Amino acid sequence: MTWTVTPEHVGSPDAALLRRDYYDEVASRYWGRPATTAEIDDGLRDDGAGLLAPPTGEFLVGRYDGKPASCAGLRLVDAGTAELTRVFVRPAFRSTGGGGLLLACIESAARAFGVRRIRLDTRNDLVEARGLYAKHGYAEIPAFNRDRYAEHWFAKEL
Repeated sequence: MTWTVTPEHVGSPDAALLRRDYYDEVASRYWGRPATTAEIDDGLRDDGAGLLAPPTGEFLVGRYDGKPASCAGLRLVDAGTAELTRVFVRPAFRSTGGGGLLLACIESAARAFGVRRIRLDTRNDLVEARGLYAKHGYAEIPAFNRDRYAEHWFAKEL
């Protein structure tokens, strides 16, 4: 079983389904109940995903044995900084090394943009994500935004 990670347009069928699954999971965890289709649609509307394409960013899709299984987005903040967003590995593919490979590939994409620092925010309930970031060298930093869903902030120097 092997992983591959490649850039893909956020609107491609596989990327769109991964983004939808991502939002379903984070919204459902936040509300403590399954998110409705309308809530997912609302969350994806005008979510800024259009910035996750050159020249303002990148969106990566990971496939496990050819099956779409993970995604991550990178959005340029300034010449030296980018934000990591929409990091998601479908539950069936977790603990297979896909999350670490996804981060390595997004970091490589960031370097290609000339980025020297990646930052991100996340929530308390996204325990697996926080563990993944810490395992791969992301350190908690002071808050850099006031997003209502942000409770932890991380950064990594490249």
